[in-house]
Amino acid sequence: MATSVAEPQTHSVRDWLYRQLEPRARVGQGLSPLNWALGLLILVVVTLSILETEPAIARGHERFFDDFEFAAGLIFLVEYCARLWVEVENPRYAGARFPRLRYALTPIAIIDLVAILPALFAFGGAPSLVLRFFRVLRMLRLAKLGRTSRAWEHIRDAMYERRFEFALILTMVGVVVLISGSLLYWAEADVQPDKFGSIPRALWWSVITLTTVGYGDATPVTTIGKILGGIMALCGVMFIALPTGLFAASFTEAMQRHREHCDREEGPDA
Repeated sequence: MATSVAEPQTHSVRDWLYRQLEPRARVGQGLSPLNWALGLLILVVVTLSILETEPAIARGHERFFDDFEFAAGLIFLVEYCARLWVEVENPRYAGARFPRLRYALTPIAIIDLVAILPALFAFGGAPSLVLRFFRVLRMLRLAKLGRTSRAWEHIRDAMYERRFEFALILTMVGVVVLISGSLLYWAEADVQPDKFGSIPRALWWSVITLTTVGYGDATPVTTIGKILGGIMALCGVMFIALPTGLFAASFTEAMQRHREHCDREEGPDA
């Protein structure tokens, strides 16, 4: 009898924890208190990681930063293990073999694990470049914020539905970048070999121009080069507008779905 009672209790706890960790499984609006706490902790840890890179702030407080990072790493490790434990409740893996392994191999789970590692290993004596690399890895924790919000799920789905349009735009931009870089190489290579002496060098100018950044470190000086540069600059404005409009439409659709989803959860009597 003890075994038959213990299993439902374990299942009940696991189901409750799954609903706390997974926004899509939560009944009701908003985030669970647990996800609110995790999101706040992520923001605090990322902020401290940024401040730690400033010697004037970190000097004399190294122990505080290290201890806080280690404590936060332990919390995120517990969260990671909890997600592994409750993943069998995910309908996505219903009837699948090794659901926890399948989850562990997903991109977001790998990101979680990689973001935890810097806090759990000591790098005493490591070169400064290695230390800076692991500090940058901490920024991956920002990716964890997306999983704590249903709105992010809707935005991701909307973007996925427009994936072919985005792929087409990226292909067009890639072709234009290659053509414009080749043309500037033809027009400017003899005059400015240090900046346009090869197609790869000219591609830098093409990317900067089409994205309307315009650093000014490489500019055409020949008449034909200036004409081509002007045409490419105008093309850049149009190509920036295309994905911007598409993203805005996808974002609007996603938020509309999110509102409709919330209205359905509230019910007609809400």
